Amino acid sequence: MPTDQLTVRERATLLTLMAEARELTNAELRAVAGFTLDGQPRRRLNEQKLVTSRKVGRSLAHELTDDGWAWCAAELSADRPARTGYLGGACYALLAGLGRRFAQSGQQLSDLFQPDVEQQIRCAYRQLVKAPGEWVGLADLREKLFGVPREAVDAELERMASSQGVHIQAESNQKALTEADRAAAVRFGGDERHLLMIETG
Repeated sequence: MPTDQLTVRERATLLTLMAEARELTNAELRAVAGFTLDGQPRRRLNEQKLVTSRKVGRSLAHELTDDGWAWCAAELSADRPARTGYLGGACYALLAGLGRRFAQSGQQLSDLFQPDVEQQIRCAYRQLVKAPGEWVGLADLREKLFGVPREAVDAELERMASSQGVHIQAESNQKALTEADRAAAVRFGGDERHLLMIETG
């Protein structure tokens, strides 16, 4: 099927993955955009090499390929597809505006759309605790953030440490630390810190 015959749902998936600029599980895709990618739409996007999908636990996670990014870039100057509705029309007007801006500035999509590392950290934290306010080891947190560059995580943790309700501290019982705990520590303010606590969601 040519890419100009993509369904509205398939187009919405590609544009959402572009905006998030990272791999999204179906649960994250539903939280961000209100739908999941499965069944025939997933198979078609995979077959056209616009999206890669992999199993993450019991769910699927999806990410744009280079061809997927190229498709999104082309949509900045594409005609509005038929039967997209009011929001679809507004979306394509917005894309056209972005296209004009990029043409004037020489910027690329990757200059604008970057992963929200703080949101990824907060999402990983929520997956690891039963309720806000519990302590989580950074070793466990980093496992949930597989694929996010360590330097980006470390920089964001240091920034978040100055936010209200976010606490990042050293393990008081140093003998309890495993090699994984020590390797996962983030260092700032002259200290190695091993634990994260976020008071509210």
